[in-house]
Amino acid sequence: MQSFVERMVEFWAYVLVLLPSLANGTVETLKVFALTLALSLPLGLPVALGSISRIPPLKWLCRGYVWLFRGTPLMLQLMFFYYGLGIIGNKYGLGFLIMDRFPAAILTFALNYAAYFAEIYRAGIQSIDYGQYEAAKSLGFRPWQTMRMIIIPQTIKRILPPVSNETITLVKDTGLVMVIALPELMKAAKDAANRDVDTTAYLITAVIYLLLTLVLTLFSNWLEKRYSRFEAKEESA
Repeated sequence: MQSFVERMVEFWAYVLVLLPSLANGTVETLKVFALTLALSLPLGLPVALGSISRIPPLKWLCRGYVWLFRGTPLMLQLMFFYYGLGIIGNKYGLGFLIMDRFPAAILTFALNYAAYFAEIYRAGIQSIDYGQYEAAKSLGFRPWQTMRMIIIPQTIKRILPPVSNETITLVKDTGLVMVIALPELMKAAKDAANRDVDTTAYLITAVIYLLLTLVLTLFSNWLEKRYSRFEAKEESA
């Protein structure tokens, strides 16, 4: 019968065997996370502005986009953009619809999260007192100047907590790309667990996700404190 020390040595030896594949999967996960954030954060703003526009076609187009991507599961969207568009492209000879796994994942995540960020932005913009629009107009500001110089800077402070929450959720949602066989962290863990009939890979994966979310949580808390400090200075002034 193995002693405790022998079992621990065997366990850590197995962990060292798993680490390279899990590390590669983590890199892929971080790529999906970073690119999604880089695309969806700016894309959400014009969608938010369009959804509160006074131009009916633009307003309903943006609201329809938000409704579609928030109202259907992200996993279903992944399957549609990778498998569904691939089938349509092959059937009708539309090669531009056929995408590799990584571009399909980035496109899906960016469109999905842009819809969520758009709703956060919209709520933040509409929370600003209307008197500030009137004051800006009386000072000769154009609508786009009012939005850029007065409304959006104040909105950023108010939307930091919900944006931070969505960002943390994004880290965990990246595991869904396993459905299109992208070799990210969750797929690497699943492959190792199936191959070795051992759940250690899932345990390590959980630790990695916890560390990633911890870093994001600490960064979000720092940002919120920093902006709240600036807001306090403005109020005291």
